[in-house]
Amino acid sequence: MNDLAPWNDLLRLSLTLFGCLAALAIVRRLPVRREDSDHPHAGYFRRQLVTAIGGVIAVVLVIIALPVAPELRGQLLSLFGLAVTALLTLSGTTFVSNAMAGLMLRSLANFCAGDFLRVESHFGRVTERGLLHTEIQTEDRDLVTLPNLYLITQPVRVVHASGTLVTCSLSLGYDLPRKRVTAALEQAALDADLAEPFVQVVGLGDHSVSYRVCGFLEDVRTLVSARARLNACALDALHGAGIEIVSPTFVSQRILPANTVVRPPSAQPSQSEDVPARSSSDSDRIMFEKAETAARVTELREDRKRLQAEITLLEADGDAAPEMDARRRRLELGLRQHQLAALDAVLEETGEAGTD
Repeated sequence: MNDLAPWNDLLRLSLTLFGCLAALAIVRRLPVRREDSDHPHAGYFRRQLVTAIGGVIAVVLVIIALPVAPELRGQLLSLFGLAVTALLTLSGTTFVSNAMAGLMLRSLANFCAGDFLRVESHFGRVTERGLLHTEIQTEDRDLVTLPNLYLITQPVRVVHASGTLVTCSLSLGYDLPRKRVTAALEQAALDADLAEPFVQVVGLGDHSVSYRVCGFLEDVRTLVSARARLNACALDALHGAGIEIVSPTFVSQRILPANTVVRPPSAQPSQSEDVPARSSSDSDRIMFEKAETAARVTELREDRKRLQAEITLLEADGDAAPEMDARRRRLELGLRQHQLAALDAVLEETGEAGTD
């Protein structure tokens, strides 16, 4: 028996090592759950956390399984504990801080995938939320990774999903009637497909009056193109109303005849000139393709959870829905199952399939 003891110890170590590696591999390859609708890569945050904790536990188990003396095993465990403590201490301002910030952002839940986010000079739509970082897609279609600690220590501006105000600011001369300018700017907001427009006089400068036109945008996914469209419509509306848009130093830089009007020759833009502005909403889809996909997947998961709840109710006994007869309940169940299968097919195409 003593001759087999070393082999038994080696076998125990091998099995422990193999089991730990297999468990970590399974965790890394687990399919995401459709129920997790917090961000497009559902389960990514949880998988990172479980992998980190599992790695520490695996090292401890391997040390315990080593065929060495108990005193040496204790020293190895103490050394590993010191190494982990030193690592946490040295990286306290980076890894641990970002991880804690990620947990805090998850608990606050003030933004999710697809939301517009502005942090200082960074602006874009959220595409991914991880344990250590948050990824956004900018207007240039580029992906920017922001550490979670940065999001905690800086003011974060989130565009509300129910709608936002789109604004355009400009300065005009004191010789222009305020009511005339207000009417033209309000019409510009309506032409830009904005609801409930209004105009504010935000400043009285030494040489000009500062105006700001605002309108409500319900579909925030077209925020960028809506801002550009409002600027274009404001320009066309003011020119169409015979209002010059010039800077206070314009005359001092270039002497013009008294009857010169500074505006395009055609006061009323033709219908063909409006076409690019109306079709520019596609630019939002191109700029924020990944963020749009993330938001769409989130909506699909919410719909799937609702359908699963309805199917569970219909599959229950008649007491769960006493007002429905058996035939109607079967029809409703078949319809819900068909809708669920269609959602599963869409999620398969987006690469977000997973098990329940």
